[in-house]
Amino acid sequence: MTNTRQIRKNKLRDFFSQPANIILVVFLVLLTITTIYPIITMILKSFTITTMETMMFPAFDDGDLFVDGWIKLLGGSDWSKARFYTPFIHSLVLSATSSFFAVLIGGIFAFFVCRTNIRWKGIISTLFIFPYIMPSWTIALFWRDFFVNDNIYAYNGLFTSLFGLKVPEWFVFGGFPIGLTLGIHYAPFAYILIGGILKNMDANLEEAATILKTPRSRIITKITLPIVLPALLNTVLLVFASSISAYSVPVFLGSPADYSTLTTSISFFKTSYPSLQYAVGLVLIILGLTILGINNALTGKRKSYTTVTGKSSQISYIDLKAGKTIIAVIGMIIVVFISIFPLIVFFLESVLVDHTSYAVSNWTSLYWLGDPNNKELISSIYMYEGGILRMKSIWKALGNSLLLSVSCALIAGTCGLLTGYAVVRKSNTRLAKIVSTLAFLPYLIPSLAFGLAYLAFAARATFLMNSLALLVLLGSIKYMPFATRSATGAMMQLSAEIEEAAILTGTPWWKRMVRIIFPIQKSSFLSGYLLPFISCMRELSLFVFVIADNRMILTTFMMYFDEKGLPQYGNAINMLIVLVVLFINLSINKLTGASIDKGVGGN
Repeated sequence: MTNTRQIRKNKLRDFFSQPANIILVVFLVLLTITTIYPIITMILKSFTITTMETMMFPAFDDGDLFVDGWIKLLGGSDWSKARFYTPFIHSLVLSATSSFFAVLIGGIFAFFVCRTNIRWKGIISTLFIFPYIMPSWTIALFWRDFFVNDNIYAYNGLFTSLFGLKVPEWFVFGGFPIGLTLGIHYAPFAYILIGGILKNMDANLEEAATILKTPRSRIITKITLPIVLPALLNTVLLVFASSISAYSVPVFLGSPADYSTLTTSISFFKTSYPSLQYAVGLVLIILGLTILGINNALTGKRKSYTTVTGKSSQISYIDLKAGKTIIAVIGMIIVVFISIFPLIVFFLESVLVDHTSYAVSNWTSLYWLGDPNNKELISSIYMYEGGILRMKSIWKALGNSLLLSVSCALIAGTCGLLTGYAVVRKSNTRLAKIVSTLAFLPYLIPSLAFGLAYLAFAARATFLMNSLALLVLLGSIKYMPFATRSATGAMMQLSAEIEEAAILTGTPWWKRMVRIIFPIQKSSFLSGYLLPFISCMRELSLFVFVIADNRMILTTFMMYFDEKGLPQYGNAINMLIVLVVLFINLSINKLTGASIDKGVGGN
């Protein structure tokens, strides 16, 4: 008995003598609390009646177990059709539409940049990434402000002002523009995935087919497309899952046409049926996990998608001849329209006195530089608060956004680095697989639903409610998968022999990390810090229902002005956010030498 106890003690001591095992145990506990527990709390809240709902269901008291809400939501009545089933169908349709446009636009650009001799590849590739760097709602705002006209909204946009043409309402508001703008936002994602395969694929098959005088169209359909099929499937399903959780784009482009989705319906439930907002959030989580489960099942049937064999480094470019310039010009027009033109429109919309004219005589700097203490302006301009560059509340919101982003980056980056290190070092253990799954789980949960889970969590941990600390915790866990995957990939490239040599010399673990491992894979590890930073700076859906004061950070502050009917302020803040994000991204590229379009078309 004594020997058995001693053996167990020795095994336990040996287990915890390895830093990787300690890290895995610590993060098993932390990730269970920060990922699983909020979801469980969210489930409980969906079955708990609130004070507001007791007025409609007098047989219940506040806090009672409540199934009637779910019955009302799913029952099939006219109310549930309008509030749940119709938004549910709309969400599926716009997600399918955005997936179609993302693959169509991103795939076409990837093909021409990677497989043809089109001109200006580097410029096209760089500009094409911009819509993915910018928040999705900026593209929605651009679309609205560019195409809107006074037949369907309060003013004429730039398109109508320039050409005198007025597009129909369905082109500006509703399912089509929501799907299209989300598709444009995620098109660079398709471009990166598909372009990476097209650039690295072995050209031997295409060369053999060319020698046999196979028509180019048949080569594309029978050889090229099957090879990029995994990337197409990944793109379709991941864009589908991401689009389902979109909130801000349906708000800006759907609300004016009463086009509701599951995410926008949550706003109604929050004020009328609080428990049902968590029920809809759970539906979003189930949808997200189902879609990604389908993705894993489809790609898992084929274990190898070999595209790089080492037998040929020659890429088979299609000679477009005279068409290489014409197609390049068309491509440049498209990428400028979706990347540069939005910034121009945001600027114009932020300096107009009113929307009667875009002439320079109708421009003003009031909403950028105006004096907040000018009594004449306060009395003459509705809700005038001065220019955003002179408003203390704006600078405070910018400071909060930067503090939130830096905090999330440091926490998510460090936790992801440690988790990635431990998972790779103990890759064959069950514990490592569980921790790896838990660390990746937040990525699979739609942002808005994950925010609702933390709202339910904060209702129990009341000290976190309406605090910046809650946003930091929420953002850190949500963006940790970025850092974990980055660190895991970096550690898999790093031979364990390097660390083993340091162990033999008696080098402590922390010194091995700081002096050896981190410097070797610095670029990959840094991206694990910088990706959460950029994502957090532009995030809206994750925080929108968690923040009580929507002037706390810049993204929600922008929505505050838009809801107040002050488009100049909203566009000025919008442009400020985009410029900050682009500046940070370009600085990161200069600092680390990394760029997400490298290896695709930036040559």
